Amino acid sequence: MIITSSIYEIVSILKQGGVIAYPTEAVWGLGCDPFNKEAVYRILNIKKRPVEKGLILISGEEDHLEKWKYQLSESQYQRLTSKTSKPTSWVVPDTQITPEWVRGEHKSVAIRMIQHAQTTALCSSFGGVLVSTSANTAGNPPAATQDEVKHYFEGQLDAIFDAPLGDNNQPSQVRDLISNVIYRN
Repeated sequence: MIITSSIYEIVSILKQGGVIAYPTEAVWGLGCDPFNKEAVYRILNIKKRPVEKGLILISGEEDHLEKWKYQLSESQYQRLTSKTSKPTSWVVPDTQITPEWVRGEHKSVAIRMIQHAQTTALCSSFGGVLVSTSANTAGNPPAATQDEVKHYFEGQLDAIFDAPLGDNNQPSQVRDLISNVIYRN
């Protein structure tokens, strides 16, 4: 496992099917290319998370979310792509864009416009959305430090993106984009 602040090294690892840890607005996350089935299943196995639960996707660029635009109203798409005062992952209807190994048993996917500068730059350099799931195993709290990431996943990750954690005190809320129902606050 390498620890690097080089976005180019991290992007190279991701494009080769790698699994990384990276900082988000509040906690450390695990990520990979969501269209690489093998990489997604590695994350699920590392976390001991059933595929049925589904995973969140993140990006910092509106262009990366255009695939979902055509099934939403203009106001829904604006909500999805806008920055919010509290990081929000929006549950978006989806049965044909996101692979089932990311959606799980759902006919939707959770998507968040990341509000963390370095991770936004990472998504931009990668050229698309990334899987985002908290860096922890089932039943444990999400990693709040790089040392906790190492403790949880020693020898199981390809890289840690060495950048500072955001200053929010809670992981993103999860809301339904259509109904506005809150699943996690």
